[in-house]
Amino acid sequence: MSGRDVRRLAARATNMTHEAKRDIVARVAAGADAVGVTDIYITKEPFRIASMALEHMGLRANVHVLEHELTNTALDTELAIKLFREAGCDTVVSLGGDGTNRAIVRATSDIDLVPLSTGTNNVFPVLVEPTVAGIVAGLNSCGKLREPRLKCRAKVLRVKTPRSHDVALIDAVLLRHDHVGNLLPFDAAKLAQIVLTRAEPGAIGMSPIGGYVSPVFAQDDEGLLLDLGAGGTMLSAPLSPGQFQDVCVKSATRIGFDVAVPMRGPGVIALDGDRDLKLLEGESATVTLSRDGPFVLDIDAAMLWAQANGMMSPHNFQDSS
Repeated sequence: MSGRDVRRLAARATNMTHEAKRDIVARVAAGADAVGVTDIYITKEPFRIASMALEHMGLRANVHVLEHELTNTALDTELAIKLFREAGCDTVVSLGGDGTNRAIVRATSDIDLVPLSTGTNNVFPVLVEPTVAGIVAGLNSCGKLREPRLKCRAKVLRVKTPRSHDVALIDAVLLRHDHVGNLLPFDAAKLAQIVLTRAEPGAIGMSPIGGYVSPVFAQDDEGLLLDLGAGGTMLSAPLSPGQFQDVCVKSATRIGFDVAVPMRGPGVIALDGDRDLKLLEGESATVTLSRDGPFVLDIDAAMLWAQANGMMSPHNFQDSS
């Protein structure tokens, strides 16, 4: 369902169709198959995106369809990842946005991940040719990518409220006068506090608000805390694709790992764009930055390394297992 909710319709974003996703899955599979992957695991889902993409491809690899009871919620992603891990998969290609990958991390961080962007606000996943992503995922799953610098462990925000624990990959946002489950784009006037793992000027959503003030990137061992409201520096940022709003930043503070940042109610905490957690008057939550997410493969660096080490020959592919 990534890239198909009302937030995308309310912004100037292109709808990501099931047919487009099937094409992406097919190209990923073609890349992985070309480098000698023997087994590809997919999950059953209502629109048969992956299964229809692969059923007539004539792949040399064996395709396994894992099934579980569907809830038609993000829980399906978590269940699928758990099934993949039980089947022995340690390399995963995801199609989605920040929210999809957040669901993956709720299930496990014990994977090597190639996150492809098909969502609405996408800071965590990458825009890359799926065929090449499949090559890198395939080489990794075959044990060919042995250089540690080719993957980096993702930063994560661990959020604790009086009633729950949760995670975010990019941002935790405290909003005033909002409600849980709201799918409309954020209203800048309701933003009170933002904690970011990445504050990137070239991004969309919450990340560029911090990026315009004090950039922080994936490899940096720190995050950024923003306090917002009247009396600060006024910025115009693209909070949704094609839509700019004025945001007033009162302060920007670099934060290190394992520092518990308080958020105080009343309000709603949105995690990677999803308004999931409610704080009542007098309640508090904490947001803590850590580097214990999945390992994310650097596709460009991996391809350069594979070429430099003679990996891109049919002989090497046939030796894969």
